[in-house]
Amino acid sequence: MSYHDTQQRYGVISRLIHWTMALLILAQFMALGGYINDGDHWIGNTIVPWHVDIGLLLLVLVSLRIVWMLSQRQQRPELKGQGVMALLTKGAHLLLYLCMVLMPVTGVLLMLGEGHGLAGFGIELVAESEQEMAWAIALGQWHAQISWLFVALVLGHLGAALYHHFVKHDDTLARMTTKRLGDS
Repeated sequence: MSYHDTQQRYGVISRLIHWTMALLILAQFMALGGYINDGDHWIGNTIVPWHVDIGLLLLVLVSLRIVWMLSQRQQRPELKGQGVMALLTKGAHLLLYLCMVLMPVTGVLLMLGEGHGLAGFGIELVAESEQEMAWAIALGQWHAQISWLFVALVLGHLGAALYHHFVKHDDTLARMTTKRLGDS
């Protein structure tokens, strides 16, 4: 078991960050549904109250993920595809990372711009303010639009992984799991 990435597969640290973020992002996607009926249902009562906390945790994790990725760039597995497909794959990954950074940043900007303050896991990070910041609100209002782009990108990412596994029968999906799929 290697903590570092290799040309053949992602190491334990990359996989741990990836799958932890995947679960937290799934919870965030569920929170989108929590805004229906003013949150008067299970999702609205359980997941939505954690939305900001999870978003802040995801910002920390994506920051760590980027630092780790850059430290491993020489030995990471190559993205699959050739020609136009390679460009699309790299572009999609870049957009995924951009969304993973912009989602929490725009959420924080919206909250602070409206004077709400910011707390994470019960710790006040920025106090409430009576003064609104129009520029922060303007940038923060991109939060919802970016979330829908992010949903589409994640579904595309999942679809591509399943396509590689079930149609192309290559090791793309297995490189991000704990052991080779199909191995005993």
